[in-house]
Amino acid sequence: MRIAYFVNQYPKVSHTFIRREIQALEALGLSVERIALRSPVEELVDPQDLVELGRTRLLLDAPMREFLWAMLTALPRWPAAWRLMARLAWRNRIPVAKLGIAFAEACLLKAWLQHGAVSHVHVHFGTNSALVMLLCRSLGGPGYSMTVHGPEEFDAPHALALTEKAKSARFVVAISSFGRSQLMRWLDPADWPKVQVVHCGLDSTYWARAKVPVPAGEPAQLVCVGRLSPEKGQILLLQALRKALDQGADLRVVLAGDGPMRPQLESDIRALNLADHVCITGWIGNTEVQDLLLASRALVSASFAEGLPVVMMEALALRRPVLGTCVAGIPELVEPGRSGWLVPAGDVEALAQAMLAVARMPVPELDAWGEHGFARARQQHAAETEAAKLAQLLKACVPPLERSTETLP
Repeated sequence: MRIAYFVNQYPKVSHTFIRREIQALEALGLSVERIALRSPVEELVDPQDLVELGRTRLLLDAPMREFLWAMLTALPRWPAAWRLMARLAWRNRIPVAKLGIAFAEACLLKAWLQHGAVSHVHVHFGTNSALVMLLCRSLGGPGYSMTVHGPEEFDAPHALALTEKAKSARFVVAISSFGRSQLMRWLDPADWPKVQVVHCGLDSTYWARAKVPVPAGEPAQLVCVGRLSPEKGQILLLQALRKALDQGADLRVVLAGDGPMRPQLESDIRALNLADHVCITGWIGNTEVQDLLLASRALVSASFAEGLPVVMMEALALRRPVLGTCVAGIPELVEPGRSGWLVPAGDVEALAQAMLAVARMPVPELDAWGEHGFARARQQHAAETEAAKLAQLLKACVPPLERSTETLP
């Protein structure tokens, strides 16, 4: 069975879970073609991402003549696509210019899929890539499924035409039970059975590596991994750190990542006199992230909106407790008092008190929490197990006639 993965940006620093999922599907015997609209090449530092870049076709790197030829070839199916675009422009207020660009991309995507004898496309994220795939389907392209992560899709379901995309899909994947419930809000109850939960997964290297005890030295280090952006709450994390330090904690926080909020965060670090207690790494690869997690007492997140952060699975798999906020799917993974701490999003005082608790908890107790978190992460987020669930959905959704007519290019 030959399928394609279609993503808005791939490979990308924060999308290692997609790479793991593809590799796990290939290990199960599926042939997977990688296609993305673009890739943030300037951010890529992980050698595995650079290898994956070489295996990925980037739609927007294609020459204009290829787009024009693909549009001309798709001419007989234009009326169906234009009717769909008219509905999306009228009902969902999607800008006509955006639809026009997506239409051109859909024509070329259809040509690539047809040439590659792809019988099904799996889309990650219900945003731009799903819009292009929806139009591609109206042009006669293959059927598709999509994984919806949140929070972006749940913040603007109407503007993203989430209902239309999900209704047209053969099935829809949610990465948590919370995510499934949010999708169900926007679907007809008759379509609820097509929404299935498949968790993002970690590969076997996480479960096989030797245990590294929690570091006992001071200052107690916490690491926050993620894009430096408003919804991640790093501004409040700095405020909470200041409060914890003022109450006698000996703490250091590493912000692993980069993004548009970096100038603001650097200014706040100076204003709060935190220069000796905070480090910003910039973009780093997955190996460096793992090293930072192992050198820290816990992972900390002050996020306001999430899907279910893969880095939390990684932290627990490395036997490090997690301090997170009570949003989205996080409570399905992190168990307060057993593998970490959960605080209300936006509550600086609660965050500060939890950081104090991390700094003061005896190392043997942190180790015990880490062991429990490891077992829970392995149970819920093994890539091989989750990929097997997805493979079953993929094989079940493609009609036998379409599979029987596949030919390799």
